[in-house]
Amino acid sequence: MSILKEIIINKRKEVDYLQQNNPISLIENSEYFTRDIISLKKSLIEKSGIISEFKRKSPSKPDINSGARVFPIARGYELSNSSGISILTDSKYFGGSNEDITSVRNDINIPILRKDFIIDEYQIIESKSLGADVILLIAACLSKKDVINLSHFAKSFNLQVILEIHSEKELSYLCDSIDIVGVNNRNLKKFETDINNSVNLAGMIPSSFLKISESGISTSKEIFLLKEYGYDGFLIGENFMKKKDPVSACNDFIKKL
Repeated sequence: MSILKEIIINKRKEVDYLQQNNPISLIENSEYFTRDIISLKKSLIEKSGIISEFKRKSPSKPDINSGARVFPIARGYELSNSSGISILTDSKYFGGSNEDITSVRNDINIPILRKDFIIDEYQIIESKSLGADVILLIAACLSKKDVINLSHFAKSFNLQVILEIHSEKELSYLCDSIDIVGVNNRNLKKFETDINNSVNLAGMIPSSFLKISESGISTSKEIFLLKEYGYDGFLIGENFMKKKDPVSACNDFIKKL
């Protein structure tokens, strides 16, 4: 069984449990449920284009920064002129939690991407209740019908939607309720990264969508190359989080752009 299939099986169990023990009627009472979102689309254009990620571990790296505290890093990312912050909320595989978003929401004034393996409408309502501005739908985890239904559902809460793709085949999942196309440079079977995946897919993405490149980006040279191919944003996580001081790493990186 691939790690992705394992994650999705575990996520289904997790969502089923939450639906039974933390019903929608409760999470809709969140203080964040009626807040206006902050547009990632706008922020990508107006700021650095960097979406700085907070994560403690991953399936391929079990200890990236296991003791990291979200507030000083998220706040530092914002002050470094990041266009947005991506926060992993999956606990088992990425060491995150929903509280990693709620604990910083009132102190952060740039968009927050709730990054998780979203497979159910419940998680979209939950994302809104956490104060997220953007959700991620991963084509490799979903059917085309799922992407259409979940993205339309997210738009009903005014959430922006990134569709993450890994291949040309997954471009067929695009629909009018997608805001941003994210090309993941990580092979989900081998977990190797290659930014040429973004280069190769760039010209196939309709110009009506903003596009971002995700994973495996570590130098300003790569950013400049990807900009030549029309990319508007760049999601960087491990390259910052693996450093002793992720905020300084982020700040130094963005200053070079």
